[in-house]
Amino acid sequence: MSLLGRLGVWTWFDMMPAAKAAETAKKIEEWGYSALWLPEAVGRDPFATIAFLGAHTSRLVFATGIANLYARDAMTMNALRLTVGEMTGGRFVLGIGVSHGHLVTNVRGHEYGKPVTTMRNYLEAMSKALYMAAKPAVEPPIVLAALRPKMLALAAEKAAGAHPYFVPPEHTARAREILGKDAILAPEQKVLLCTDPAKARGVARAAMKIYAGLPNYQNNLKWLGYDDSDFGGGLSDRLVDAIVAWGDEAAIRKRIQAHFDAGADHVCIQPLHPDGLPAPHEEVLKLLAPAKS
Repeated sequence: MSLLGRLGVWTWFDMMPAAKAAETAKKIEEWGYSALWLPEAVGRDPFATIAFLGAHTSRLVFATGIANLYARDAMTMNALRLTVGEMTGGRFVLGIGVSHGHLVTNVRGHEYGKPVTTMRNYLEAMSKALYMAAKPAVEPPIVLAALRPKMLALAAEKAAGAHPYFVPPEHTARAREILGKDAILAPEQKVLLCTDPAKARGVARAAMKIYAGLPNYQNNLKWLGYDDSDFGGGLSDRLVDAIVAWGDEAAIRKRIQAHFDAGADHVCIQPLHPDGLPAPHEEVLKLLAPAKS
């Protein structure tokens, strides 16, 4: 089993005060989850957050899901990987991605390059980067935000594996075929503890809206057989039900298991709040807690 373990949590801590974030991370650790994934967008720096949370936990592994390579050069990214890995006692996995064209160009002001070429060059630069400081006993692994065949193949060739986001179990099966048997495959799965179809799909659509409009996610889902009719008119029920596992405990557990059956090593669940709040839903995390088993 990889450093990530089997079942983790993927969530946003940006709207929480630091003390509340530390308290929540401790709960996630106590509930038996093996890893906590934190994203990077336009809020807190994930590396600073992870270093802080690492000091308030003892077993929980942290991962970036996903750190944007356009936010820092390869030497800095490698320094952060080794620094945070050493400061957390080896409890760190670096997830890197190429982000999205509009965020890179319009928000950050950089030129968006060809994704696979840019990632390959960046990883090669990281491998050659100078770092003159204390290192962790074991260097933290790197996983890539990979969806389509070329980036998945690169994840197997130049990294430890892949962290696909916004994907159903059908993608996990295809990803495993491309990655081969040895690479880490750690998909994200949105979960929602709500048995009312109308309410559940309403919350799910709100959570999916931004992602479903981005070309890389749309192209990936079309690769799996979805089409324009699934993206028009507020997102089809078929697409909503594929991306968000909603229902009771049994229904959610069934979806998580579907990813494992399809070849995932690790699944990180994103606990959507049934009231649409910008915070992880602790009730579903307690319900699915590995420590219960």
